[in-house]
Amino acid sequence: MTTTLAAPPSRRPAAAAPALALREITKTYDGAHTVLDRVSLDVPGGALIAVMGGPGAGKSTLVHCAAGLDDPSRGEVRIADRRITGLDEAKRTLLRQGRIGFVFQSFNLLPSLTIEENLAMPLRLAGEAEDRDWLRHLAERTGVDRLLARRPGDLAPVLQQRAAVARAFASRPDVVVADEPTGALAPADAADVLDLMRSLVDEWAPGLLMVTRDPAAASRAHATFALEGARLRPVLTTSVR
Repeated sequence: MTTTLAAPPSRRPAAAAPALALREITKTYDGAHTVLDRVSLDVPGGALIAVMGGPGAGKSTLVHCAAGLDDPSRGEVRIADRRITGLDEAKRTLLRQGRIGFVFQSFNLLPSLTIEENLAMPLRLAGEAEDRDWLRHLAERTGVDRLLARRPGDLAPVLQQRAAVARAFASRPDVVVADEPTGALAPADAADVLDLMRSLVDEWAPGLLMVTRDPAAASRAHATFALEGARLRPVLTTSVR
């Protein structure tokens, strides 16, 4: 008998705060070089938000601050109902493992593990029980269900990135952060992965923050911003729930 699963239960309360909220984020290095200057941004649940910028614009710094990989010099970051700014590294790590999913340009799948083991890794790191029905459903939904026994190095780049997208959603995160997720893919494969991410956001309603240099990637977003001169400005909004 085939098990059909509904959308994963949200961690957010009924009167939901944004999945990710940046408030007046400033990041300065060496006391002089300001990479982010009073950046504020909401990423609602069910929205894919794109931030565009060229090399050196501060996109990676924005991602690191948003995901708790680095503390801003000033300002506040919240994941749903939880303030993460100022938490010690141990508490930030626990929060990332359970509530933030990551998609990277270089896939970052563990080469010694099978695809199935890679998908289960976020749950293990978060200390959560491995829900095999959910992981199988996730693999089917992302098109990697026939590849679970394979290792990443055996797969084409687009399939590796599909598996990486599945892994990002495995812990049912509040927010997914995607850093140049199509940078290593051919244009047709990039479109395939972008369509997949947009459909998962529409269906399961996490927030997704994507930083990219690619206008075609940004066009899949509900709203697009440009990061220029350390400041964020709106470019286009289509429909944000």
